[in-house]
Amino acid sequence: MKDISAELIERIKQASSDGSKLQIVGGGSKEFMGRTPEGVPLNIAEHSGIVNYEPIELVLTARAGTPLTEINNALSEHNQRLAFEPPLFDGQATLGGTLACHLSGPGRPWNGSVRDHVLGIRLINGRGEALRFGGQVMKNVAGYDVSRMQAGAMGTLGVISEVSLKVMPKPAATMTLKREMDATQAIKEMNRLAGLPNPLTGACWFENHLYLRLEGARSAVESTVKQWQGKILEESDTLWTQLREQQLDYFSGHAPLWRFSVNSNAEHVFPDKEWLVDWGGSQRWLRGDFDTESLEALANSMGGQVSLYSGGDRLQEVFHTQPEALRGLHQRLKHAFDPLGIFNPGRLYSWM
Repeated sequence: MKDISAELIERIKQASSDGSKLQIVGGGSKEFMGRTPEGVPLNIAEHSGIVNYEPIELVLTARAGTPLTEINNALSEHNQRLAFEPPLFDGQATLGGTLACHLSGPGRPWNGSVRDHVLGIRLINGRGEALRFGGQVMKNVAGYDVSRMQAGAMGTLGVISEVSLKVMPKPAATMTLKREMDATQAIKEMNRLAGLPNPLTGACWFENHLYLRLEGARSAVESTVKQWQGKILEESDTLWTQLREQQLDYFSGHAPLWRFSVNSNAEHVFPDKEWLVDWGGSQRWLRGDFDTESLEALANSMGGQVSLYSGGDRLQEVFHTQPEALRGLHQRLKHAFDPLGIFNPGRLYSWM
């Protein structure tokens, strides 16, 4: 069996030597994200497989090119799951790409993001050095938490070769309530319910309906259903799967799709526009042609940021403009891990 890690290191050292740029590619499911990719493809899809899985310890380690479907299948045998609910994107999504793009599903505010579940990584830097950060247990970290810094870095800090993360048991019971109301009412209600000691793990609004997912011990779920108003949604798993996979009708079409990450109780704006509100109000999707500068100003007023998630002009900046101090920090980190700038140049920002 060929040593894929050795091949990756050799390719990286060669690129460092001849000054070429590398575009890191896994399953290719998230090519639409970020700015237009540049460089020669460096495919890590063959760098795949579960390295270690300890169901009793709730810890799994897998190579970065491992499809999430393979991981989910292994976890299901022990009634466990990835609690951050990453999208599978027709089975093409990989573990490394999910971490690099920092993608999490509907339960993110309650169950945590992919970053919150990462325990450690192996990383190949721009010098072709194989590095290891973190481990396989939760502990306090002094200095930079390099493992979690990869979340959302879009591969600009190095090639993730292996990831260790915590996994969780599947909930004993799941039920979803559906209520009819407008977005302003829904945002207020989501925030009110999120402050109660009930097993809420999903709250989204679209097409004038609020959906509330309850997960946990059967007694707690059934008790909450009796307390809260709403119609019990049959086959509710389909709804949350389609939301996670961005397969709802809302996500279809070619118009630009904007993603707001804001304060959960921020005021609802542009009520006549196409919105989908998720994560209890903190993630809001907006579809349509808008001016980036005006949307950034709006996001700032809502206590957050906005990005052009898909569609639109991918040659322009697609992520929220960063303050000068944070921009300088990004650039210093980039230089520390990838001094010649060979990994995914410009994918995150034009200046990286």
